[in-house]
Amino acid sequence: MKNKQKVVTYISFILLMIVFTISIISFNDKTIQTSATTSISDKKIGWGIKRSNNHEQPDLGSFNKHILLKEKNIIPLMQGGMGVGVSFSGLAGAVASCNAIGIISTAQAGFAEPDFETNTLQSCLRAIDRQIKRAKEIAQGRGLVGVNVMTALRHYKEHVAQAVRSGADIIVCGAGLPLDLPGIVRDECEMSGVKKPLIAPIVSSQRAAKLILKHWSAKYNDSPDIVVVEGPLAGGHLGYTKDEAQNPATVDFYKIIKDVAECVKEYSEKFSKKILIAAGGGIYTKEDAQKVLESGADMIQVASRFVATYECDAATEYKNAYINATQKDIQIIKSPVGMPGRAIRNKFVQKIEKENVPVKKCLSCLSHCNPSQIPYCITNALINAVKGDVDNGLIFCGGRVGSIGRLQTVKDVIEELGINVSQ
Repeated sequence: MKNKQKVVTYISFILLMIVFTISIISFNDKTIQTSATTSISDKKIGWGIKRSNNHEQPDLGSFNKHILLKEKNIIPLMQGGMGVGVSFSGLAGAVASCNAIGIISTAQAGFAEPDFETNTLQSCLRAIDRQIKRAKEIAQGRGLVGVNVMTALRHYKEHVAQAVRSGADIIVCGAGLPLDLPGIVRDECEMSGVKKPLIAPIVSSQRAAKLILKHWSAKYNDSPDIVVVEGPLAGGHLGYTKDEAQNPATVDFYKIIKDVAECVKEYSEKFSKKILIAAGGGIYTKEDAQKVLESGADMIQVASRFVATYECDAATEYKNAYINATQKDIQIIKSPVGMPGRAIRNKFVQKIEKENVPVKKCLSCLSHCNPSQIPYCITNALINAVKGDVDNGLIFCGGRVGSIGRLQTVKDVIEELGINVSQ
């Protein structure tokens, strides 16, 4: 009897060891499979995924005013606004359809309207409404669709109000300090009875960020949802001196990101929400994106890489100018806006170096612009370029335009940056 009990006990032990061994093998197999299929974005970029022991991770559950980001599973990429007409509904909708943030530029948005020259403001407002709605149709409920409004525009407030009425998910403002943005948005939301969009100022320094944060907090008891930090390699109008723009290596962009992230903490705590940091300017590879994120940003902003995409709204000639450009073709110019800008050195840029281009008809697009004193009309120059007349137009570009070289899809660009679109 005792021998029989010993045999049963021995067999039970053997069976237990077999079950335990199978469990260990199964666990290891799953671990190996998970490790093999994890994308770079999961390791380095995705929100809520560990990037570095030195940086806090955004807690999506704590985004009191960012529930939309949580519900829609937004990937950490914002497409930068590019005007005139370069980032319209086609590009912004395609970016949003990848679960990212697509941005429409409102600058002279009505340039293709038949009454643009005789009824400029109303034509722009109609176009803003149509572009936002069309982008959302393209996105089919995915991602976010927003606008970029230059504070230097004469009708900046009207553009912001129209974007709110039209259902923009986010309003980004740069080319100046949007000190009154929360008030404009709040007033329009109350009048129109619409949901408040996310609001995001663009800055190039901790000083500018502090000024905006302090003013918004004191005057409006409000704060940004996202602070966009643009570096000296960004395209278009730059918040840097001409010398800094021409010598971007003299600017420690990654320190600026860290400094802005640090000053944002105080207001995140005050308003009990996570204020996100988006950073961009010269981001071309996944390594570029990773470095920005490791410097304290929560997401990247990319613009120029999206110009050379099938979905971009600019003319083929405009896209080809990007594809054919080399690093030697990039030049810092003086814009009538009063800021330095980065553009492709084409026949138009060479011409304005030698002589002024007379303004035939002023559309009063900028707040501070005297047609008799400016070297050229920036509206006319940008419209010529986006329509395909690149020899007589201004082509803004980022500092890495010489690396582009080919036409791609929006999805391919995003995934080359190390972000898994299907997540």
